[in-house]
Amino acid sequence: MTTENDIKKLGPWFHNIHLPNGNQTAPNHFLGDFPSFKWEKIKEIIPENLTGWKVLDVGCNAGYYTVKLAMRGANVTAIDLDAHYLRQAEWVAKQFGLSEKITFRQMQVYDIARTDEQYDLVWFMGVLYHLRYPMFALDILSQKTLKMMVLQTLTVPGKKEISMPKDVNLDEREIIRAPNWPSLSFIEHKLAGDPTNWWVPNHSGIRAMLHSCGFVITATMPEEETYIAMKSEDAIASTDTWNHSEYLSAIGEKWQKEVKKKTNKY
Repeated sequence: MTTENDIKKLGPWFHNIHLPNGNQTAPNHFLGDFPSFKWEKIKEIIPENLTGWKVLDVGCNAGYYTVKLAMRGANVTAIDLDAHYLRQAEWVAKQFGLSEKITFRQMQVYDIARTDEQYDLVWFMGVLYHLRYPMFALDILSQKTLKMMVLQTLTVPGKKEISMPKDVNLDEREIIRAPNWPSLSFIEHKLAGDPTNWWVPNHSGIRAMLHSCGFVITATMPEEETYIAMKSEDAIASTDTWNHSEYLSAIGEKWQKEVKKKTNKY
């Protein structure tokens, strides 16, 4: 039987998970019932029946969202760099009897580029602003997304948008100084005491980044700073056009092909 001692041994917890026997992993969380209050606002946007769907949960932490998505029938690959969180998540999955529906991997988001899997849904909550290379991460995940992405990130306050020109002439660069021009603010030291908070984009910045990755953003924002992005045949990712070779070099694929060519030359 699950006991409070089991929970204590696996602590500290960042996800307050309501376990089947009624226990909670972090009932006194400083953010409240986190992340349950976020899920309650997002869950209606996600299909109720995810049977047959492959889902990637990036930065799964203790597995709150992982379990919720698996409970809807999805086969979930949950990744995190922190072994402590993965131990918690594996234990949580067992409590819900969902271990067979979930694969846990200790890896960086960038490592996804070197895998062959693609996913119907990519769950990308609370990770982007912790990444030193956020655009690179989005490029990688866009290549792995078949249907939709749920993205949450810290943003600069405000939701005003700007009508983006198709081109900016050299003598018209003043527009880039507009308050709502897509931008990411770099944090050199710390934000909220956390040295891993590198970037804070504005609302237009997130929208532009997702558009550049071949996503169409739905009009609905179910939760603050949360974006529902759909893959569309009409939206072409930049990595599939003029800078595809740059993307291949960035993930090491082009270099590997060149080495293989040279190795097999004679």
